[in-house]
Amino acid sequence: MITIKEWMELTDYKITEGSEYGWQCYGPNSYTLSSWNGIHGTGGYSMDITFSTKSQKVYEVSVCDYTNDRAYRMINPKFQEKYRKEAKAMGVNLNQAWDDVEYVDLEVDDDFIQKCLAIRAGEDYSTDVSIPLDLPDDLLMFAFKAAHAENMTFNDWMNKMLKSFIDKVEKGEYNKEDAKQWAEQNGLPKFPVDKSFDQRMWEQSLENMEKENENQTSL
Repeated sequence: MITIKEWMELTDYKITEGSEYGWQCYGPNSYTLSSWNGIHGTGGYSMDITFSTKSQKVYEVSVCDYTNDRAYRMINPKFQEKYRKEAKAMGVNLNQAWDDVEYVDLEVDDDFIQKCLAIRAGEDYSTDVSIPLDLPDDLLMFAFKAAHAENMTFNDWMNKMLKSFIDKVEKGEYNKEDAKQWAEQNGLPKFPVDKSFDQRMWEQSLENMEKENENQTSL
């Protein structure tokens, strides 16, 4: 999660509003600061941060791009469930930023930072969402080599592989039962799966690709 200092630097230390946070999910000391450039529509943007005035812990940050009608948000993982429960109890659409615009939740600090910098500067930026992926060194090296062999950047190659996997799921080549059977055979959790299981499935896919590559080389 980004720090207050990092957020302040993103706003160029221009604060336009501040108030106590109205919900209970972040605790009694939560406070929100806003930075808005004063423009509605094209050229306009705003950035918010909610944090603890006691511990300085950051609970939530968001940025609204009024030029392109986009909104991005990061919620501290430790408070996401509390946030969802309170929104449900209040009958509030937790994804609504304004009107028909919904928040896109981000997981990687640098992804949020780069989008904020581009929005503030009025520059084009990628709407792709970065995801954290912690691979073992040997699999990471394999992925780098595979990307290099195809003359692609690491990120582009990873996006390609993820898209390929998703396409196969959508075509029915991979389905829930296949994954369930594979999980049971390997002593892994049953559906619904958590992120750690998703990652292990991805690691297994990379290992299988490496074996296939070795087999083709030996032929």
